[in-house]
Amino acid sequence: MRKIVEEYGGLSADAQGLSEMLELADEEERAMLEEEQAGLQKRVDDLYRETLFTMKHADTPAIVRVKGGAGGTEAQDWAGMLARMYMRWAERRGYKVDILDEVAGDQAGYQSIEFIIRGEKAFGMMAPEHGVHRLVRVSPFDSNNRRQTSFASVDVVPEVPEEEINIHIPDSDLRRDVFRSQGAGGQGVNTTDSAVRLTHLPTGIAVACQITRSQIKNHELALQILKQRLYDIEMKKREAEELAARGQQAKVEWGSQMRSYVLDKQYIKDHRTGLMAHNPDDVLDGDLDELMWAGLEWMAGKRVAEETGDDE
Repeated sequence: MRKIVEEYGGLSADAQGLSEMLELADEEERAMLEEEQAGLQKRVDDLYRETLFTMKHADTPAIVRVKGGAGGTEAQDWAGMLARMYMRWAERRGYKVDILDEVAGDQAGYQSIEFIIRGEKAFGMMAPEHGVHRLVRVSPFDSNNRRQTSFASVDVVPEVPEEEINIHIPDSDLRRDVFRSQGAGGQGVNTTDSAVRLTHLPTGIAVACQITRSQIKNHELALQILKQRLYDIEMKKREAEELAARGQQAKVEWGSQMRSYVLDKQYIKDHRTGLMAHNPDDVLDGDLDELMWAGLEWMAGKRVAEETGDDE
């Protein structure tokens, strides 16, 4: 990271020098310098973005779980809209998505869905999406066309390399349930009980997997993801302890919405960054980069504030 910061500083100085040369250049020199400046600015922008990946395991795949909140069909449909948004975003980038588990909604969407996104800096890009997402719209499921508010939670953890996870789960701490694959992604997978759900009894964390036709492989994948979640909890606990040792306190921000999607008024607002987007249809179709980069800037700033003790 230090090397990136130093290179960024050098390029920024070069860009400033070019700007000064442009002021003195004649027409012929100006065209050449402007082309050079554009290329230099792109390198500066790319390097700046590299500095935003302050979280560990930014380069790893992202394990994403979307769960509808209270509200029945409306919330379940919202969970489905969010899942589709992330899958379309991944598709636009050429990333691969594997659905691990899904529980279909009663009429639409999902009660919950879990999937892995694999691609360059998948976890790094998805990290700022973690939190509660709020939808406000005129509900298509309400015969009186009333405006309704729904919530869905998005949980994002990295797929940490197995050799880094030193977690042993005794068999006595696990409950194992098998069931038939269900939902849109599970249709035609198997007619036998190949899907597996593992529940970690001490924490109550449950992970299900129905990605393959093999019960054994689904068990292995579910166990791997369960270890990822326990590892993530342990890392967050250690981070909170480190902050406490410096006389600070980690903020618990899960309970409040991080972004609102107000469809009847055609805007999206990120409550952390203050960024407003007035193209909700495009965003819900996967055009997320602007919101994600703003979220990464916010996360990087928050991290610096916590480390320096300036967080309020």
